[in-house]
Amino acid sequence: MRAFRVQKGEIMAKDLKGKELPSGIRQRKNGKYEGRVQYENERYSVYADNLSELKTKMTELRYRLEHGSFVAKNKMTVKEWFETWIEDYKKSQVKVGTIIAYTNYYNFYIDKYIGKKKMIDIRGEHIQRVYNGMLKDGLAVSTIKIISAVLSGCFKQAVKNGIIERNPVPLATIPRQSETKARRVFSVQEQEIFMQYAEGSYLYNLFALAIRTGMRSGEIRGLKFSDVDKKNGVIHITRTLKYEGGNQGFFEDTPKTKTSKRDIPLTQDMINIIEDQSRSNSQDIIFINGYIFKMNDGRPISRERLQTEINRILKEIHNAGLKFEYFTPHCFRHTFATRAIENGMKPQTLKAILGHSTLAMTMDLYSHVLPTTKAEEMELIANAF
Repeated sequence: MRAFRVQKGEIMAKDLKGKELPSGIRQRKNGKYEGRVQYENERYSVYADNLSELKTKMTELRYRLEHGSFVAKNKMTVKEWFETWIEDYKKSQVKVGTIIAYTNYYNFYIDKYIGKKKMIDIRGEHIQRVYNGMLKDGLAVSTIKIISAVLSGCFKQAVKNGIIERNPVPLATIPRQSETKARRVFSVQEQEIFMQYAEGSYLYNLFALAIRTGMRSGEIRGLKFSDVDKKNGVIHITRTLKYEGGNQGFFEDTPKTKTSKRDIPLTQDMINIIEDQSRSNSQDIIFINGYIFKMNDGRPISRERLQTEINRILKEIHNAGLKFEYFTPHCFRHTFATRAIENGMKPQTLKAILGHSTLAMTMDLYSHVLPTTKAEEMELIANAF
């Protein structure tokens, strides 16, 4: 039996132009429409910019109330709203990898601070505690800014839905990082040392190709033999390999940005590396997924497994009495860019090969060249004065 009802003798409201509105609907002074639904002696409201959208929201609200899936806005927690926002507003708009990233950001860095709090109780100081906590956990300011944007999007939608009156995220200040860590880049000597100690590794060819192409970790781990176009002399970058625990496992996603989908010129040196890897792969495994690089048992390589192998090689270097700073797979990309700059590659060319979305990102690399390179460049112009 339906529990919705309209009050007897209810006066029909009018919009700002004097036009009569349907029962249960009124237009506020700011131009937004409010729809009221009566259910079991409780009144609920939804808001929209136009009548069509409002009627849809009222229909959805009635359905949720009837089926027990509605959470009153004064009781809804941040966790409940975040899950609703992801499910109803983001899944149809962004890539699977982005949804996973958003969810991980929430689970690891947001939930423990404000997840159980009611949406209507969140103020600027609560968001500030989230920021301060992330900085204390060692997150870079650049990462905190990304998470802040996600959080702000979530609260903006809550404002549109009438769950809260104001977005609290802009009321907090993202902390400043006292020191910016320099990009980890191999010197020429470090590059030679690492590759020497990596010779016995099953990922030796991956390291060699990464340092010659500047591919991102997910791009090179997701590289397939079908991407190697010898006829046109390029490597097609069309996917990135990702991993998510639980039922998701390994999955392929589109590259990071539109410009990340690109072609990298194929040199004979690269061909030799890929052909050597092909000979070392078991043929029955190649046909399973087509990945050039894989674990010894044929499984794809996760980011964590790649880092583990790097750490194993670093341990051998340290055991030999050599100093060698810790690094992540992204160091190969930075090293490629640095070698390219040192050898005179033009910024526009480097931008295209790296798949940067803006030239500014590429030019930023030119301000981080090695000290030895700066000294050599200064020597070249010494006679000009």
